[in-house]
Amino acid sequence: MNNKRKIYIGLMRVAMMLCTALTASLVLFLLGYVLIKGTPNITWELLSTKPSYLTERIGILPDILNTVYVVLATLVIVLPLGVGAAIYLTEYAKNKKLVGMIEYAAETLSGIPSIIYGLVGMLLFSNNFGTSLLAGSLTLVIMNLPTVMRTTQESLKTVPQSYREGAFGLGAGQWRVIRTVVLPGCVDGVVTGSILSVGRILGESAALLFTAGFAHALNGIFEGLTSPGATLTVALYVYAKEEGEFGVAFAIAAILMILTLIINLSATLVGKYYVKRRSV
Repeated sequence: MNNKRKIYIGLMRVAMMLCTALTASLVLFLLGYVLIKGTPNITWELLSTKPSYLTERIGILPDILNTVYVVLATLVIVLPLGVGAAIYLTEYAKNKKLVGMIEYAAETLSGIPSIIYGLVGMLLFSNNFGTSLLAGSLTLVIMNLPTVMRTTQESLKTVPQSYREGAFGLGAGQWRVIRTVVLPGCVDGVVTGSILSVGRILGESAALLFTAGFAHALNGIFEGLTSPGATLTVALYVYAKEEGEFGVAFAIAAILMILTLIINLSATLVGKYYVKRRSV
């Protein structure tokens, strides 16, 4: 190996180390800045009460509940649709050109800006169901459907074909093979896709600004889904931009940051658990 080659390799190694250090520094700076600014403002009163403009009290309990309602409503709808579509495209569909077109459309949908989803959701759902958490949830279903479908598809493809052939050889029908052999072998991908969808739902604001509204009312799940409501991300925008309560905004940002870290860690641990379980 000549000297020029050694110098080139050394420079590339240093450049990669600098890029890695810069990326890690940006992430650590963002985490540290948000947590340092937001954590001191997180109090039990903030988490357990609703806003009262008469006493000038600020509480985010309605926003927390609204976020939970939106997450549950979205997952209840998107998981059957996404997993069912993935099973059909992978196990039943014979027209590969059609499957390729649908996969391309799903990947295209994943790259569309969320504010466009919000505009479409406002026209399709808010005009029919009113501005409500349900309209926001249906909009988020469209946003997360490609993620769940593609994640499940890739997991289904990792199941060895020999497992299917062995089950068919024992006389099992196709649905029984899918239910008892294929799905248990790819459940890690389904769970990981669901967890990642929860993370995207928690972090979404643009689409919900158009469809779910800004209300901070405290409602039960059924009444809440049919009423306007602000999730944590929307509440962060309202308190920072409209009301100038930056302490509360940073507190909400810190909560969202912690939830995001927990979700990403959960996805990693679940993936490792199922990989270890399959290898045993």
